[in-house]
Amino acid sequence: MSKESAAPKLRQTTKLCIFQRIQEICSLVRHILCEKHGKCMEAMEKLKSGVRFSEVATQYSEDKARQGGDLGWMTRGSMVGPFQEAAFALPISSMDKPVYTDPPVKTKFGYHIIMVEGKK
Repeated sequence: MSKESAAPKLRQTTKLCIFQRIQEICSLVRHILCEKHGKCMEAMEKLKSGVRFSEVATQYSEDKARQGGDLGWMTRGSMVGPFQEAAFALPISSMDKPVYTDPPVKTKFGYHIIMVEGKK
């Protein structure tokens, strides 16, 4: 394949990669943050027993608890490394059928149970 014939394909592939990255620039994130691992594991057990994520966040989270753990739309670069990796790796889920990080994600702030409700 010549350079001339490869150039359009390369441009198309580059545009696709840029488009895919732009598509996932924001995640609608909820989390439960606990300083202590044991408390975070208690929260995890509540989730596994079927208690709604927002209720567990209100009871256990040490951050944004009054909002049910709702952090709103978070952009790439606005979150600490491990938290961001999880927020963009998780599939979109809902309060009725949550998909969350298990085990919790450890950051310099503590232990997080993270779920994602949307991406754009």
